[in-house]
Amino acid sequence: MVVEPLVILSLALAPGVFWAWYFYRRDKFEPEPKALIVKIFLLGVLVTFPVAFVEGFFGLFIVSPLIMGAVIAPIVEEYGKFAVVRRFAYPNPEFDEPMDGIVYAAAAALGLATLENVLYVFTAYLTSPALALSTIAVRAIFSVPGHALFAGVWGYALGRAKFTAAERRPTIVLQGLLLGMVLHGIFNFLLFSAEIFAYAIAVFILVLTPGLWILANRNIRQALDHGDR
Repeated sequence: MVVEPLVILSLALAPGVFWAWYFYRRDKFEPEPKALIVKIFLLGVLVTFPVAFVEGFFGLFIVSPLIMGAVIAPIVEEYGKFAVVRRFAYPNPEFDEPMDGIVYAAAAALGLATLENVLYVFTAYLTSPALALSTIAVRAIFSVPGHALFAGVWGYALGRAKFTAAERRPTIVLQGLLLGMVLHGIFNFLLFSAEIFAYAIAVFILVLTPGLWILANRNIRQALDHGDR
């Protein structure tokens, strides 16, 4: 099978763009400026580099791939995405309803996920185009939207916090950020465990993934309900 690298690149970029559009469209009352969404998406791409640096630093001292994947990576990646939204979207006047937290969090997360996806796909492409195509398919369904789903948890918390009493904001945001990190960690843990325990992949596909979507849709409904008041 001969597949041109440019085709592979386009296919690797497509899931991030599609899911960013999907979450953008869920904001049905007052969609955010497209230019700001693109900016946050691109900042999500850029934050991948310091995130990779920090993960690489921890990797010098932690030899366990499981700890790196299920503990360090979720903490560093979620905080990196959170920092983009907190710094560049949260103070913006356009951030004017709870749903905006989810939309901007998804945009930043999908920026990071897109660059990550390109790297994974082209690593697979070095082995074979067929492996690259299968990597694109699997990651488009699970890993790429997964980043948006984890981020949506703390994005919803940011959206709630901005429109609640100032003294309650740090607790709401911290709880959301920690939950996003924990869910990301469980996601990665099940993927690592799937190579050893068959039941792990069943839990991943039948329990965790649907659960993440149920949580995301519940948060979106509640955010839209608050925004409509």
